[in-house]
Amino acid sequence: MRVVTWTALVLLGLMVIAAPAPSHAQIAVGVSIRIAPPVLPVYVQPPCPVEGYIWTPGYWAYGPDGYYWVPGTWVRPPQVGLLWTPGYWGWAGGVYAWHVGYWGPHVGFYGGVNYGFGYVGVGFVGGAWRGGVFAYNTAVSNVNVTVVHNTYIDKTVINNTTVVNHTSFNGGTGGLTARPTAQEEAYGREQHINATAEQTNHEHEASTNRAQLYSANHGQPGVAASGRAGQFTGKDVVAARPATASYRPGPEGGTRGAGGAGGGNGGATYRPPNAGGNAGGNGGANGGGNARNVEARGNAGAGGGNNPPANRGGNAGGGEVHASNKPAHQNASPKPKPAKEGGNKGEGGGQGGEGGGREKRG
Repeated sequence: MRVVTWTALVLLGLMVIAAPAPSHAQIAVGVSIRIAPPVLPVYVQPPCPVEGYIWTPGYWAYGPDGYYWVPGTWVRPPQVGLLWTPGYWGWAGGVYAWHVGYWGPHVGFYGGVNYGFGYVGVGFVGGAWRGGVFAYNTAVSNVNVTVVHNTYIDKTVINNTTVVNHTSFNGGTGGLTARPTAQEEAYGREQHINATAEQTNHEHEASTNRAQLYSANHGQPGVAASGRAGQFTGKDVVAARPATASYRPGPEGGTRGAGGAGGGNGGATYRPPNAGGNAGGNGGANGGGNARNVEARGNAGAGGGNNPPANRGGNAGGGEVHASNKPAHQNASPKPKPAKEGGNKGEGGGQGGEGGGREKRG
């Protein structure tokens, strides 16, 4: 049986029409339920449409009809110098509680969830404020440099670590085990600004679109990301790609079979942990397959089409200026060099980018 704190849902609904307001609260919980959220879908990042916009990753929200996907999108921050700390689901007191996101001078704790595109579980490496102007790190962010000129390339944030799960929650059976550092706790006590009206309207639009419900899309929403908040049609709308695992909401007290919380590979079925549930079988991230996905900063497997963009020289705050509007595929590894004449070529593993986007879950 689904247990929902409906009072909290009503309060969350009121936030949809509220203007952003400063807040000193370290943790704000919007919804509490007993069913774990699905794994994060895989999708490419649409290009940044306007200078100054900041990427806010997609997430699973919860409503009367169950989980629904709120697309990742580019948003104008409420003030210069502010960064977005994404919300996250956390297990505590026998329920999964939604910790709402916020704007602040630093990125705080967001459960260790790897949402991708710079939100790698800790901090944000997709860009930075420099002299009152936001500059984009095109090593991990998709930016059309014919529109956006404040760019740089910092490849030191790239980590060749293969990620084999798309876990979307912290704590509980099968959840992420990250805990806030002392610095992140301090960031959580800073003055914050709630999600903008543009963001809350974006979530509201997703809640009214039945195609965004998990029960309708089975973890592959038709609108996984968009170029602007509130945009659900058009050229900058991106659909999710086939997930590496399926998610099947189970009853309270059920079990989770092979595949684990990470939504393992090879077609494993993910049954969410819950109050009193057990993690049966192979509870790890691998579900018996070997398809591999990559962390926001990493590359997976040999082969693939990660062709780093060229640059025209110059700099933006010390970094190289990105000259290509076709960033590398987020889940691909460097393209292998062709074999010498008479030799054999290595086996390709990665997959090329699509539509100039970057693929990543969440």
